[in-house]
Amino acid sequence: MLGAYIARSTVAVYTGKTLLNRTTFLTKPNAIAKVVARQAAHDTRSNLRRATRRRSLKEIVMAPAGEKAFTTGKAITMGASALGLGALCFYGLGLSSEPGTIERSMMWPEYVRDRVRTTYLYFGGTLVLTAASTVTCFRSPVIMNIVMKSGWMAMIASMGFMIGTGILARSIPYQEGIGVKQAAWMLNASVIGAFIAPMCLLGGPLLLKAVVYTGGIVGGLSTIAVCAPSDKFLSWGGPLAIGLGGVFAASIGSMFLPATTALGAGLHSICLYGGLIVFSGFLLHDTQRIVRAAERHPPYAVEPFDPINACLSIYMDTINIFIRIAAILAGGGSRKH
Repeated sequence: MLGAYIARSTVAVYTGKTLLNRTTFLTKPNAIAKVVARQAAHDTRSNLRRATRRRSLKEIVMAPAGEKAFTTGKAITMGASALGLGALCFYGLGLSSEPGTIERSMMWPEYVRDRVRTTYLYFGGTLVLTAASTVTCFRSPVIMNIVMKSGWMAMIASMGFMIGTGILARSIPYQEGIGVKQAAWMLNASVIGAFIAPMCLLGGPLLLKAVVYTGGIVGGLSTIAVCAPSDKFLSWGGPLAIGLGGVFAASIGSMFLPATTALGAGLHSICLYGGLIVFSGFLLHDTQRIVRAAERHPPYAVEPFDPINACLSIYMDTINIFIRIAAILAGGGSRKH
């Protein structure tokens, strides 16, 4: 009897770690709600702290990507473009205290003019051969099936073909006219055209826009290089090589991580925007290097000046710029694609 009375008088409601007796529950109906709310907030904070402590490196790396990586890449690229426009205006208007290449070209002997002219004729011819090879291979189902194969073996084989034909073209001594070196040069341009043929799947209008943008970038940077003092960008070789190594490492890493993850988005952004800046810098460097070589190569040397080797450097810079411009226009700079 006494036990039953005690039980009825001290009925308790248990919420978490808090006990509410019967009297409190009846006289203060909001008390239980307040206690439950405080306990829920406490549990939520505890769970968040535990989740933060237990978050591993893998979870951080594989977290969903935000827009920060791509917006940062776009901002850096826009900053580099602004610097390029400023340099174009500065050197193009003759505001530099040192004479530029275009001023010194008025005193060039005729053989230096012929060397520079021949180099850029080969450069234009290489672009035409690459475009023709790209269109031809895109229309061939057999070739497209070969170049679109995925996997490590396919990637190594494609890189081997492109690098191998480039080394072959550079290693053969130059002679005027049509010879072995010219054949190797055409082979290298055709192979590169074949391996960029899958980009035609992006559509003609987009590729045409990419060609126009690339032409504008290459033309503007070439103008800066010839208007600037002749050694202004020749010292950039070391830093650009380091940047190229970083872009190459990012491109390898992006093969393992999709762009939808935080780290994958960062690597993808480095490949696109970082690569665009690095190869733009290489174009400035290589343009002045071509002019310097044309000026200093002895006119009666045993080995003649090689315009094919000279043009291949700015050709590869242009191809890499074009690929990145097309990828950005196709939506490669957004995690939604």
